[in-house]
Amino acid sequence: MEKPVATVVKNAGSHYLLSPLPEWDVFEAVLRGKIRLKGSSITNPVAVGDRVVYEDGVITEILPRKNYLIRRSTNLSRQAHIIAANIDRAYIVVSLYFPEVKLPFLDRILVTCELYGIPATIVLSKTDLYRETDPDGVAHLKAIYEGAGYPVLEASVKTGEGINELREACKGRVNLFSGESGVGKSSLIKALDPSLDPKIGKISAAHLQGKHTTSLYEMYPLASGGFVVDSPGIRGFGLVDVEKEEIARYFPEMLKASTHCRFTPCTHTHEPGCAVKAAVDAGTISPERYNSYLGMLEEDKKFR
Repeated sequence: MEKPVATVVKNAGSHYLLSPLPEWDVFEAVLRGKIRLKGSSITNPVAVGDRVVYEDGVITEILPRKNYLIRRSTNLSRQAHIIAANIDRAYIVVSLYFPEVKLPFLDRILVTCELYGIPATIVLSKTDLYRETDPDGVAHLKAIYEGAGYPVLEASVKTGEGINELREACKGRVNLFSGESGVGKSSLIKALDPSLDPKIGKISAAHLQGKHTTSLYEMYPLASGGFVVDSPGIRGFGLVDVEKEEIARYFPEMLKASTHCRFTPCTHTHEPGCAVKAAVDAGTISPERYNSYLGMLEEDKKFR
């Protein structure tokens, strides 16, 4: 007789909430001690979205993940935290201002999505605030990321722009919403399903670092279909398990151009005949994305 399998929908530190997705029938479970010891550099051996085997309210096995999103917190450089597992699509929520979008931060998330095989969409929120005041800023952000191959969805909770499109895209999928504090992520989730109550603007900065973030990750069912994982606002996003020589492979536009580089391998920094640098000069690869890449190379040195 096969043991039952369920999905972790909330990590509350000492215990977990599970549900046999796609059914939503939540129950509590605890983690067997042996599993806790695995992966000592990871602060949470079990993540929201994990499919687990359980028996009598005890998680006995974590099934293999199809993918996961992981970050290294900048203040704990040797420790990594899994944000969520088995994700069908990640929605990275950004705002032009209030807070201002930090492109290197966004690019580190996108590189991690590429590394672990997670399709990503960028959601530009609060478009009602700057559609008229800074249309060039909106167009510039879209040009950078659509040029790199990422969908950019414009959305506004206030006007309803993009909400129906986002709701349709989430149907039948496990969707992760992530981004920096204050970008309007939880408000977007509530707009998708007004019956939900993700914590809007109540998470203090003290809880955004290290091991204590685990209690804030939670999956919700959407009334329109599908599931959404809400993650707390993230301030630091360090890369995990990627070698310096491989980083360029996870910039889709750089990977495409690199096939024409004179030398292989090419770091795209100083080599003659580098097709990536030529593409940056020609404007087909954005200087912002290229500068993010150079920053990751420098950051990589700090962690070694």
